Order: sequence, then structure tokens, then C-alpha cells
Amino acid sequence: MKFSHETLPQRVVFASGEAPAAVAAEIEALGGSKVLLIASAREAALAEPIAAQLPVVLRHDEVVMHVPVEVAERARQAAVASGADVIVTVGGGSTTGLGKAVAMTTGLPIVAVPTTYAGSEATNVWGLTEGETKTTGVDNRVLPASIVYDAELLTTLPGEMTVASGLNAMAHCVDSMWGPRADPIDRALAQEGIAGLAAGLPEVKADSAGIDGIERTLYGAYLAAVSFASAGSGMHHKICHVLGGMFNLPHAQTHAVVLPHVLAFNAPNAPEAERRIAQAFGSATAGQGLARLRAQLDAPRALKDYGMPEDGIARAIAPIKAAIPADNPTPVSEENLTTLLRAAWSGHGQS
Repeated sequence: MKFSHETLPQRVVFASGEAPAAVAAEIEALGGSKVLLIASAREAALAEPIAAQLPVVLRHDEVVMHVPVEVAERARQAAVASGADVIVTVGGGSTTGLGKAVAMTTGLPIVAVPTTYAGSEATNVWGLTEGETKTTGVDNRVLPASIVYDAELLTTLPGEMTVASGLNAMAHCVDSMWGPRADPIDRALAQEGIAGLAAGLPEVKADSAGIDGIERTLYGAYLAAVSFASAGSGMHHKICHVLGGMFNLPHAQTHAVVLPHVLAFNAPNAPEAERRIAQAFGSATAGQGLARLRAQLDAPRALKDYGMPEDGIARAIAPIKAAIPADNPTPVSEENLTTLLRAAWSGHGQS
């Protein structure tokens, strides 16, 4: 066995019902005295008790999916003008992503408070969209210094969004099995993440306000993100990033739709991943385990339901094919990629 593994430096706090005090403690530990609080208008009520405990110099609520460059620039200018010395993000992946965009140019540390299962808070991956093109990259400046997970902040997450966001986390685990830098540690973390998500998501589906189910799902989502940050972005994420930027598709739902198609595409040529994923689900095969979970969750099925045009399939082939890592388990051709995208667009071929 020969590999190298890098563990990212980050503090993680699980504190159900205690986010305001926990975030204040993290800010104090960082020596912060001027907080830029980023939270969308939709998350304002969740952010209010946290803000009340902090030395906030500016609240910024212009949060847009896929982080358009112009939105990022306005947030960066606002951060500099405010004199902030630390960023607090309260929200999902778009909110965390905007905080990362600010951190990338200002060097300010981030304390992330997730309100979905997006996982961006545990990675050093950033994403910005210009026109129809979404660009992602890796930069340690964007890795949040601290994460505060408070299950109570997710009790009001709508059921449909819970399912999509949880399957987005599941996609992090699956892609971590064969990402360009995947190693045995990543695969072990991803396997445990799948098990946590598979146990937690049905509980949350049945009782969206149940703290135990939310905590289990957050645990799985965190492990998913940690493994993904190390393994790197594989075929699944390359597909979703291109489609999301090109057609402005909702991030979590796109991941939820595409995942079973990529798993079916790669699993036959990735026996260790297939075995680990099946074990995590407690199923005979990886595909059967994911299909069973998706049926329990009534998961999103078709990209056409979220605004992708049928003629977009042909438009997306070239940029996706160029982005997929060369060592993907199954060789990618224009023909088999078209078949995969058409199935994901129509919702046929997978549960």
C-alpha cells in the first residue's frame, strides 16, 4: 500500500440548540471583533439569535445560487468597507460559497453555520459562475476555520430540500470513492458517511423536526464533505457543475438526479467502491442500496423537471467530457455520456 493523505485543519463543533453561544465562542477563539454576517433574507430568522451574540459590523444578504462573479465582487467590496475581521455564514451551500469568495480575496477567517447538508463548510473548494460557466478550484484560504453544527437550525428545512440536500451529501461520498486523489482513508470516511446518511435521511423524511435524525444526517454529511475535500471532484461533480452553471439548475436537486446514473456507470469498473457502498447500505449491490433509499425518500428523478432543456444534452457533452478526470473508472465517450445525460434528463433508467 502506498499513498499520501492530507487532513485539512479545521475545528468542528456539534452543539444542538446552542449555535449562538457556540459561534460566539469560536469568534472569541479567533480573536474576531468585527463580524461580517452573511445570511440570505430567507435565513434571517435563523441568523438573528446568532447575530445577537456577536459584534456584527455588517449583515449581508445578497446570496445567489452558484455565486455569480458580480455578486461575489459586491460582497468583497462590502467586507473591505466594513472593516470586518471575521466572516460568519448562516445558510446552505450558496451562503457558504459566498463567504468563501470573500475569504479568497480578503484572507478573513470563516465560521460556518450550515442550515442544509451541502457540505461546502468542510471543504477548501470554491465555485464562481460567470455567464453560463461555473468555475471551481481549491484554495486553503476558503476553508472555514470553524464549523458549528446545530441540528435545531435544520428543523424547518422543507422536506423536499432535505431530501435533495441529503442526496447531494451522498454524492460527495460516492464521488470520493473514485475521485482523482482518492485514497483508503477517503474511502473509509465516505463509507461511514453513506451509512450515516442512509440511516438519518429516512428518519428526517418521516419527522423533519426530529433532532436525532438530523444529527445523524449532519454527521454523515460532514464525513461526506471531508472525504470529498481530500479525494477531489470526480465524474459526478463535474457533470453537475457544468449543468448547474450552463442551465442555472438548482444545485442539490441536480446532484440528487444525476447520482444514480453515475453510480451505475462507474460501479462495474470500480469493485472496491461497489463493495464499500453496498456494505454501507447493507444491500447486495451499491445500486440496489441507493435505489432503495431513493424510493424511501421519493427523490428527484429528472433534470427536465428543474428547467434543463432537452437540447442542452448535446450542448453539455463537450464541456463535461473535458472536465471529467482521465482516470475515471469507466472510460467516457461521447456516446455513453450522451446516454447517461439523456437518462438523467428524462428520469428513465434509474429509480
